[in-house]
Amino acid sequence: MAAEGGGKEMNEIKTQFTTREGVYKLLTHSEYSRPNRVPFNSQGSNPVKVSFVNVNDQSGNGDRICFNVGRELYFYIYKGVRKAADLSKPIDKRIYKGTQPTCHDFNHLTATAENVSLLVGFSAGQVQLIDPIKKETSKLFNEERLIDKTRVTCVKWVPGSEGLFLVSHASGNLYLYNVEHTCGTTAPHYQLLKQGENYSVHTCKSKSTRNPLLKWTVGEGALNEFAFSPDGKFLACVSQDGFLRVFNFDAVELHGTMKSYFGGLLCVCWSPDGKYIVAGGEDDLVTVWSFLDCRVIARGHGHKSWVSVVAFDHYTTSVEESEPMEFSGSDEDFQDQMIHFGRDRANSTQSRLSKRNSTDSRPVSVTYRFGSVGQDTQLCLWDLTEDILFPHLPLSRTRTHTNVMNASSPTDANTPGVNSVSSSLPRSNSLPHSANNTATANSSNKPSGGSGIMDSAIATGVSKFATLSLHDRKERHDKDHKRNHSMGHISSKSSDKLNLLTKSKTDPAKTLGTLLCPRMEDVPLLEPLICKKIAHERLTVLIFLEDCLVTACQEGFICTWARPGKVVSSFNMRRLITCSGGTAGAVFGGL
Repeated sequence: MAAEGGGKEMNEIKTQFTTREGVYKLLTHSEYSRPNRVPFNSQGSNPVKVSFVNVNDQSGNGDRICFNVGRELYFYIYKGVRKAADLSKPIDKRIYKGTQPTCHDFNHLTATAENVSLLVGFSAGQVQLIDPIKKETSKLFNEERLIDKTRVTCVKWVPGSEGLFLVSHASGNLYLYNVEHTCGTTAPHYQLLKQGENYSVHTCKSKSTRNPLLKWTVGEGALNEFAFSPDGKFLACVSQDGFLRVFNFDAVELHGTMKSYFGGLLCVCWSPDGKYIVAGGEDDLVTVWSFLDCRVIARGHGHKSWVSVVAFDHYTTSVEESEPMEFSGSDEDFQDQMIHFGRDRANSTQSRLSKRNSTDSRPVSVTYRFGSVGQDTQLCLWDLTEDILFPHLPLSRTRTHTNVMNASSPTDANTPGVNSVSSSLPRSNSLPHSANNTATANSSNKPSGGSGIMDSAIATGVSKFATLSLHDRKERHDKDHKRNHSMGHISSKSSDKLNLLTKSKTDPAKTLGTLLCPRMEDVPLLEPLICKKIAHERLTVLIFLEDCLVTACQEGFICTWARPGKVVSSFNMRRLITCSGGTAGAVFGGL
């Protein structure tokens, strides 16, 4: 997708970019794709996705990569910035008939050099459990499509669990499975467990335990993605109706909600410490939502089309403890709550972030780094800095000079949607030349979380589910988007495209300007630290690793970008000659 009338500069594909920490470089010899390297015809296909796992094989090269392209699924040794990719030798290769892989996820708890558990979701609704090391297919869930007939949009293992996993569908439903149970030969019957505003949770009625254990119905339209909080206790979901909903997973209660500026939300991620959530979607924006305050604290505008992936970079999130202060807990207490974030530096960052209590009057100096990629083929990196996170504090320690937003706490206002406090909002906290805009801050009531005291039947059901999940744990459409459209209003056509919440009769005119969806001038507007065109086709993957970041586009090319100082001069830069024949692995029939 080339920008219209943008000239050579806008159409040029970048192979490196510079940030404050140095230069990131594209390693052409570390590009993964189908063995024949012919660009994939992505028309009508599902997005290319990438999953990583480390199998701890003691060789120092335990990273493995899985990616799907069309009807194909590949599993390779990932050599990253160390060596050139050898595309002629996939560990496993699978070709499916009648359906396509749409998403996948490794179980990091059980991964070893001998076996690894990989879940794969499909366009026809099935979920397959495979072992690409042993080249085995263990189980097939929803095989007869009796549970759900729609496309699987996201599949993830429940954090800390060896057997529980969660699957979302284009139907808007979310299902909890246990790998030890069968799905039954008849369509499941459900019993209401709990319901709230635009969501309901059902258990499966059966004489013997069967899958799914739980069925969540969330909002209206497709449930596009979900993500667990770092401690595994909360679940953030984004839907085609434009809502972010955050649930207490074990208690099955709604914690908070947020509405997109317009259109559906397509992607979501958590900050390393679980205090912030970033979502992106069809409004071309990235939106930063505070988990503690249940409100939007910033929006980022840099993309010219839909945002397909957002992700935090744990390795460049920085914390500077310039002054002694009282902390809300020890490093050990915080580490006990965290699940898994990769390597030592990420864990160290999380520990230091945990030291700041939301009531501290003088927080540590902190900068969160997150990235986004979109259908405009652009990669954006964003810095979320102290002037945005703590606007009521002096900004002497911040890197950029911006005005202070003197917004009151969400609990200070009594009427949702009423502008009550005048303040100066920073235009950006990422670029040194950012301009300051004067605007009006919006204050509203915080949305209610759970449903209060449950009746005995629901309480029993929740207790049963919580016991099950804890016992199983180890203690713990694509239409081309019109580029460069205005975000200042919602046209009648785009309003028609919104999958509004008919059950609650949510009206965009009523949500705009409230705590659910502040106006553009009511919150700080971030500008990207960098914004670079890095592909010919729409981008579908962004993953931050310790020594590199990984991107992928719909052509089926997975690219490795070496972090500053991580490129070794002794690399063998020779491109490996590969061919389509002679690849390892098996060809599998349709589901």
